[in-house]
Amino acid sequence: MNAPIKQQRLAHRIFKGFALLTILGVLGVLALFVSLWLEHRTEVAMPRPTGPFAVGRALYDWVDHKTLDTLAPVPGTKRELGVWIWYPAAAGQSPAMDDYLPAPLRAEVERSRGALLSKFLTRDLSKVHGHSTRNSDVSAQQRSYPVVIMRAGASAEVWNYSTLAEDLASDGYVVVGFDAPYRTFTVVFPDGRVISRLPENNPEVCLERTGQEREQCANKLLSAWTGDIAFALDRLEQLNAADASGRFTGRLDMARVGVFGHSFGGAAALQFCHEDSRCKAGIDVDGAPHGSVIQAGVDRPFMILLSDHSHESDPEGGQIMANMQSIYDRLPANGRLFLEIRGANHFLFSEDAALLKSHIVMRTLRMLGILGIDGRRQLDVTTYCLRTFFDAYLKGEGVLPPKISSPLYPELQVLE
Repeated sequence: MNAPIKQQRLAHRIFKGFALLTILGVLGVLALFVSLWLEHRTEVAMPRPTGPFAVGRALYDWVDHKTLDTLAPVPGTKRELGVWIWYPAAAGQSPAMDDYLPAPLRAEVERSRGALLSKFLTRDLSKVHGHSTRNSDVSAQQRSYPVVIMRAGASAEVWNYSTLAEDLASDGYVVVGFDAPYRTFTVVFPDGRVISRLPENNPEVCLERTGQEREQCANKLLSAWTGDIAFALDRLEQLNAADASGRFTGRLDMARVGVFGHSFGGAAALQFCHEDSRCKAGIDVDGAPHGSVIQAGVDRPFMILLSDHSHESDPEGGQIMANMQSIYDRLPANGRLFLEIRGANHFLFSEDAALLKSHIVMRTLRMLGILGIDGRRQLDVTTYCLRTFFDAYLKGEGVLPPKISSPLYPELQVLE
């Protein structure tokens, strides 16, 4: 057999090999998309609340007629919040289980995500089921319930933290979260208005800057965020005095108010608890501190709960940890905790932790070192920490830090 014929056969075999690999690659991609599509369409229930109370949920639209929104694009715009309230519900009722998201909001969220993300890479939100009933009565087991303000991270909507809210409500708290126009990704009001975040109001934009310019950017946003919390508490006091529905009249214990948040929401909780005496206890969930609290500290019970930062060694991360340590060192000795969840990811304190169930995605995230523990497990540890701390300082005597270490949660590491 002459050389040209051998070369032709070798080239043919190489071509067939490449063709086979291409076909297998295409089939693999198709199999991945089919798997993701099937998972997208699968019914999924969020983690069940651990407390003894059923959970109710009510939605409000609150307008501040006295204060202007400093982050709105049009001067003279009044502050307005889309408010979500989760609360202990009366047992024995048969109200409808609420949709995970109201249909108008769900449609806007899916539209804003785009086809690839909303149809393949995330859950069909109409197939997601929470554990809250719509506008049910408040439980009569207690005369009133302590209030906890919950702030989402960065520009995320508050519904992304429904698991944390439902768990606290089931433990006997009225949990109040809210979305603010122009700084939350998507806000849909009852009258049909849809307002999206402005790019310049994204906290991540501040992180792209350096030095004093970065702090000025962050502090401008932080001032609006803490102002939102103050306004929400003002309206809760009015709601407690006279709720038109009668649901919350006299049922809110405004002398026992806690505040917590994730990421930039955690920074807002930290700053608010420094400057407003209505905060009796607070929690920063993995949020880098900003504002005057770094120098001034906090004089009431406070917990700092971190994801796993053990592999970080950059100077910026070192400065953030130094600021947190400085704040912690000046907290009341009988009212402070500094914790890290080993293997936890910063972004999975939100609902994504409960919606990430794809074995393919989970294995990929573990291989890349992005995911250390299961997302639902991270939420489980987080809800335990929130309950334990707020029970100690909003329900209990709070004379000593609560015993937080538990063999049930070996991922928890106490930092000093």
